[in-house]
Amino acid sequence: MTSPQSQPAQDSEGARTRRPRRLHGLHGRLLFFLGDVLLLAGALVASVALWEERFSSSGLWPSVGVLFGLSLSSKVPLLYRERLYFVSWSYVGMEELIGVARAITIGSAIFVIASMSLSQANVLPSFALAIFVTDYTLSLLGIGAFRVSKRVSRRLLRRPWTESVPTLIVGAGAAGEQLVRSLLDTPGSGYRPVGFIDDDSAKWRVTLHGVTVLGPTVELPELAAKLGSTKIIVAMPSAPSSTIRRIVGLARSAGLQDISVLPALASILTGRVSWDELRQLELEDLLGREVVPVDMAEVDLILGGKRVLITGAGGSIGAELSRHVAKFSPSSVILLDFDETSLFDIHKELWVTSTGVTLIPVLADVRDERKVQQIFAELKPQVVFHAAAYKHVGLLERNPEEAVRTNVAGTANVAIAAQTVEAERFVFISTDKAVNPSSVMGATKRVGELTCLSLNQHGDTRFMAVRFGNVLGSRGSVVPIFREQIRRGGPVTVRGREVRRYFMAPSEAVLLVLQAAAIGQGGEVFALDMGEPVKIADLARELIRLAGMEPDKDIQITYTDLEPGEKETEDLLVAEEGTEPTQHQKIHIVRSLEIPQAAQVASAVARFRLLSEEGGQSQIISALQQLVSTYTPSSTALDTRHSPISPS
Repeated sequence: MTSPQSQPAQDSEGARTRRPRRLHGLHGRLLFFLGDVLLLAGALVASVALWEERFSSSGLWPSVGVLFGLSLSSKVPLLYRERLYFVSWSYVGMEELIGVARAITIGSAIFVIASMSLSQANVLPSFALAIFVTDYTLSLLGIGAFRVSKRVSRRLLRRPWTESVPTLIVGAGAAGEQLVRSLLDTPGSGYRPVGFIDDDSAKWRVTLHGVTVLGPTVELPELAAKLGSTKIIVAMPSAPSSTIRRIVGLARSAGLQDISVLPALASILTGRVSWDELRQLELEDLLGREVVPVDMAEVDLILGGKRVLITGAGGSIGAELSRHVAKFSPSSVILLDFDETSLFDIHKELWVTSTGVTLIPVLADVRDERKVQQIFAELKPQVVFHAAAYKHVGLLERNPEEAVRTNVAGTANVAIAAQTVEAERFVFISTDKAVNPSSVMGATKRVGELTCLSLNQHGDTRFMAVRFGNVLGSRGSVVPIFREQIRRGGPVTVRGREVRRYFMAPSEAVLLVLQAAAIGQGGEVFALDMGEPVKIADLARELIRLAGMEPDKDIQITYTDLEPGEKETEDLLVAEEGTEPTQHQKIHIVRSLEIPQAAQVASAVARFRLLSEEGGQSQIISALQQLVSTYTPSSTALDTRHSPISPS
């Protein structure tokens, strides 16, 4: 059994590279402290010199020295409390200046009270109130100016905008303002902001950091031509994909192909935006950009401090699940996969990004019943996400025995093992192809759902399934295949002119899975709201445009027939099913009218195990039809002879 990860000892070179950074931080704090001492001293001396006629008297200096001690002891601790000795000098902003104002205001009030108390006790002479007011003003201005001095000097002394691309910024909100500020602070970025575009008429003609909001997005082509802009940046991280598509369409009508965006999480999670977070427009921005509202507190309740096991952890969904689960501080994340390379890659990635979380990579096959039982008995996971599956429709039509071995028997192995160790939750990753299945893959995933529903009737483990459509960019899906065909110069092969599919971005799908897992009480099949289906031919055209080329001009599109088992459009529900709402607008509960008994499912699974070993293809199809009444097998699944398969 694989043992939990241990962080490797840093080599001597690594230790040497970290030491200068610590010293640099110490030097920075010392610089801020000495600067504050000098500024507070200067403010006090200037105030006394301005208002006190006895300033030139040598007898006053000891009292001024006592005042200076009171000023330092009143203000410096508050500046430290506001963490103003730990700020980055290059990125001081409004929050830090508010901290300066708060510390100096409270500190000055304490300073005045202490000074007057000592005067009444005849320890200090009486000083005019104007001295304290002036000292407060000069201290506030001096320390605030000191904190922003590097940013101001860098802005004043910045290099000319040479070799910079005139750039239009779409979106004059908080993200756009922060982006332009970052660009102005970094002339070497290569972008020269020449104007904002925003549909909010209240912002028109408003200037942000010297850059004017010029008008609405419909004027983008005209403004780009007028200003000679060859690039646009969409600084609208919360905008829906429909808005992004409209803006991209306007840009392309103006001949602009150089389009960058801010990732949605850049501002949502950090609250700050920098130019180095920009990236080129991707397919996910046009199809799956809607921000998914997730109740993090609910998810944290089921994951925080728990032992979480993810099967298929190296796959597209499993890896994304692993990344998100690790953010909720589980006590351990058990990464289980049969693919050695994929498991190595996700473990290595999380080792770097998820410090403080115990990672346990387990190389195992969910089809190995004894091994699965051993793993669960030893590691005792409390939450299980079962993402391991065979998913390629055409291959499974020709190899149904392998489909049931993994998707049916493998699912039963993991589910029963979870129930044996009394795991709290078991989440089965299902698919829209399980609805009215026309393929072996869809039918086996429906059997997986039924297995979970039947097991939920006994024991304390909460079993649930989550259905969703295709995940953008997942391995073996049309998107990476199309991209590879485009890279080779075409043609791009599309199966069926009218084929439509539901697509979700990986992060959107996984966040909704986690939310469903949090709200599930057991026995539910959740269906995710996947929006409108996307025409695959349109998807191919968009990918060609994103590569900077024109469809059917630079890259040809050809069409072939559908693979056996495929539909033109996937269903969301079977005819007798309906949905019930949940507290989350994008998650629905599927009403299953018939839930088989655990004994019935166990008997069927045992039969599938036997048939898969004997290689009885026609018997497997018949057994699937008996358990899944809505399954309509393809002619290929019914034919025991293997036929050619298209890889696209």
